[in-house]
Amino acid sequence: MPDDPADGARGSQGRRTTPKAERTRGSILDAAERLFAEKGFAATRLEDVAERVGIRRASIVYYFKDKPELYDAVLADVLAGLYAVIEPALRARAPLLERIDLAVSAWIDYVGHRPTFARLLLREIAGASDPDGPKMLSHTLPFVSLAREVLAEARSEPERFHSPIDPAHLASTIAGATVFFVSAMPTLFPALGFDPLAKEQLDAHRAEVLRITHRLLGSNGDGPSGSGADA
Repeated sequence: MPDDPADGARGSQGRRTTPKAERTRGSILDAAERLFAEKGFAATRLEDVAERVGIRRASIVYYFKDKPELYDAVLADVLAGLYAVIEPALRARAPLLERIDLAVSAWIDYVGHRPTFARLLLREIAGASDPDGPKMLSHTLPFVSLAREVLAEARSEPERFHSPIDPAHLASTIAGATVFFVSAMPTLFPALGFDPLAKEQLDAHRAEVLRITHRLLGSNGDGPSGSGADA
């Protein structure tokens, strides 16, 4: 059972943190991520999170002043984790197409190992009533900047990427296919006993998404060896 806070503190209050406090905070974030993914923001209570962690509700408020702050911290954490694997792939010292393949593969691996992210994304889109859009948007700016860099580089190589690149089509196809594959398929076809998280299923999905990505990019040439992608 995680310790209740004693000499640690949440950063928003400007206090010193300790390893024990960081462990408790991490346990809260992990439990909240799973509950928000399972039940959605509205149906998840701080009491539910506290019970799953094994602490008192008051201990959560010690780290996060309310449920919206906790939810925002969960979104920040899952998207920071995604950026941490996408950014180095796209900035690697390799040809652009190979870097794109690496990034697509990293995306699929991330969602496959953290399926709560796919469910959170679907809930964000389906339940967004805020006039400013989904709460996730404030954490996506680094991805937008990175995508612009990659698209600008691709457009500078017309001999390699000879079709017009529509960033909306490219992003929606890659992201949408994986999110639906991981979060919706088992629900829609339970009788099939389909497990999208099984290695062979993720590998097959990766190969298909890479092939589609190459077609959308209008690329000439194969991707990285072993990617399973055709040009």
